[in-house]
This record gives sequence, structure tokens and C-alpha cells, in this order.
Amino acid sequence: MRALQQLVRFGWEQALSCLFPVVIFASLALTRFMPLPFLPRYDWLLIICLLMQWGMVRSGLETRDELKVITLFHLIGLALELFKVHMGSWSYPEEGYSKFFGVPLYSGFMYASVASYLCQAWRRLKVELIKWPPFWVVVLLAAAIYLNFFTHHYWVDVRWWLSGLVVVVFMGSWASYEIDGTRYRMPLALSFVLIGFFIWIAENIATFFGAWQYPNQTEAWSLVHLGKVSSWLLLVIVSFLIVATLKQVKGREKQGDVSEEAWGRI
Repeated sequence: MRALQQLVRFGWEQALSCLFPVVIFASLALTRFMPLPFLPRYDWLLIICLLMQWGMVRSGLETRDELKVITLFHLIGLALELFKVHMGSWSYPEEGYSKFFGVPLYSGFMYASVASYLCQAWRRLKVELIKWPPFWVVVLLAAAIYLNFFTHHYWVDVRWWLSGLVVVVFMGSWASYEIDGTRYRMPLALSFVLIGFFIWIAENIATFFGAWQYPNQTEAWSLVHLGKVSSWLLLVIVSFLIVATLKQVKGREKQGDVSEEAWGRI
């Protein structure tokens, strides 16, 4: 019973951390079947996402520092969207005033919602990293993963090599988290796979509600290829590395402030 209770609590904290993604999915569903006045659907989705982001910060669910990270990932995702749509990997067929080179601006919030989830879960579960790799290794790995999303259109796709490198780099790394006063830990590589898999499920829901279309979904909706899990896994790693770096920097700053305060007392 104790294990079951802890599992339920873990699921509840995860659900609360997914507030931003849930709002996006609910908006996609409602705007899909509900007629909207004055503006096209994509523009309403942008307004909803902006209001949600404002509400998260205003209510204290997100800090200003977390907003900076989420905004950065929004821009990273938007740049990827612009390139992928240009290359024909997927498309946004509906009209919208907020479309830029075929990409609606709300699409960046779908990436930002992943960073939002990570920030929320990090705080709620009091995540701590064990045996985190050196900073320069993390930066180079994240940069290589992100660049491969662009370069594989012109060169060899090295995602599986990068996936293997992730396993090597994070082989001894763990994520420690707390549920109801009890701490648990999970291999970081496993957490990446799990998050990537659940985002793939979310991607199927999003495409069903017409968030975007893959070429094989033009005539009718079909399941997103399971191979996309690897893409999301790598993208999650980029997001995780950005959030983890912020948390570590802020943690050092906090420790520095405590040390200065202690010296002042002495």
C-alpha cells in the first residue's frame, strides 16, 4: 500500500507539473471543434498561450529565471520549426495572421511547455543531480544534438551515435527526487527515454487535433512513426541540459549568498 500511495503521489505531482501542456492540448481540442470569431484558429492559440504564460508567472507557478529558460527554449523550438517546415518535414495548413514563413508563432510554446514541465517537476519533486557530467561536456553534447536536427538533411543523420554518446556520458548519472519525505533515484538516461516516450504520445494527440501535419497525415490522420521517439528523446535532453545548467548555476549563487552571510555573522 505504501508503494501504491507513493506512485499515486508521484503521478499527481507529475500531473500538476504538466499544467502548461494540458492547457495547450485542451486549447487544441476546443479550437478544433468550436467555431471561433474574429481571428483564425492559430491566432487564438497564440493568445491563449501568451495569457497562460503570463498567468504562470503572475501566480508564482514560474519564476522569472524559469521564464528566461522557457523563452530561450521557445526561440530554439521556433527556429527548428522554421527550418523543418521549410524542408517539408511537416506543415501548418491553416490560415493565420501570426504565421511567419508558414509557421504559426504559437508553435514555439509547444516546445516551451516541455521546459515548463521540467521546471515545475524539478521544484515539486526537489530534484537533485548525482554525478552530473562536466559543464563543457554538457554544452557540447546539447549543441551537437540540436545541430543534427538541421544537418541531417544535408549530411549523415548521427542521432543514433548521439544517443549512444548520451548513454556513455550519463552512465553514472542519477536524478534524485523526493515524494512525501522519501527520496528515490532514477538513472538519467532512463528518465530521458520515459519523457521522450510520453511526449511522443502527446505528439499523436496534438496531430490528431490538427496542431500540425506530417506528410503521411495529409489525407487522414495516422499514428506518428515510433521512430520519432528518438527525436523527442534527443530534444528532451537539450531541454533538460538547459534547465539543469540553470538550476546548478542558481544553486551555486545561493550557496555563495549563504557563505557570505555566514562570514558576515562571524
